[in-house]
Amino acid sequence: MAGELRPRRSVLYMPGANERALEKAKGIPADALILDLEDAVAPDAKAEARDRVCAAALSGAYGTKEIAIRVNGLGTEWHDADLAAAAAAGPDAVLVPKVNSAEEVRTLVAALEAAGAPDRTALWAMLETPVAVLHAEQIVAASARLTVLVMGTNDLAKELQAVHVPGREPLRFGLQRCLMAARLGGKVILDGVFNDITDAEGFRAECVQALQFGFDGKTLIHPSQVEPCNDVFAPSADEIDHSRRVIAAFDEARAEGRGVVTVDGRMIENLHVDNARRILTIADAIAALD
Repeated sequence: MAGELRPRRSVLYMPGANERALEKAKGIPADALILDLEDAVAPDAKAEARDRVCAAALSGAYGTKEIAIRVNGLGTEWHDADLAAAAAAGPDAVLVPKVNSAEEVRTLVAALEAAGAPDRTALWAMLETPVAVLHAEQIVAASARLTVLVMGTNDLAKELQAVHVPGREPLRFGLQRCLMAARLGGKVILDGVFNDITDAEGFRAECVQALQFGFDGKTLIHPSQVEPCNDVFAPSADEIDHSRRVIAAFDEARAEGRGVVTVDGRMIENLHVDNARRILTIADAIAALD
């Protein structure tokens, strides 16, 4: 699981209680879906939503989309039943909100295994509290079954008593600390949601910021956000062309015994070649989905 490169540009939350939404999701071009049993489901609808979401995950009707089930958090009255049902359904991943420690990760992994989750079912963890941010490195290192971190920016802002502002200056420390922990541990990390579905310009700007920070993709709350998000997080034609030329120039120079390589007037080093190969690998993975 840990070594698999799978595009996760756009990861769309879908309400588990809404049968029509789950059906509509089959035609939405998101790389991944999070079938939600937590915030999107009222308490009296939790059990019915659990059955519906697990049936959807078992259906195989979502094509190449990665399917995660978000269960209710540790300590809630629904968590144990959610986790057991999700493990039995065997989705690509089980997402758990408000994971705050390495010990919680180990508890969740043990529960998944005890419930018979197949090896292919990864654990995803939401980091959305100050304690999670400050312990992100330990959380990341707790288990190989944990493959993806998801930023819970709404809850983090609430816990910090911070204001949602363009540019997200109050959240930068938390976002970057979690991203550093993810890279240290070789995990995927997804940015949090953008709340105003009417603000297309602001949404795109936040996607660009997340890409520049180094996030692998972004979690979304509305289908209208999927295509612009995919566009931002996919390598552009110019990036792909430049990457190919960087690799070709480097290979040619090495074959000729030259120590200095330039492309478009800029010096090329191993780190540029590594980045070029990463871009081409991402582009190939996206093409394979399409």
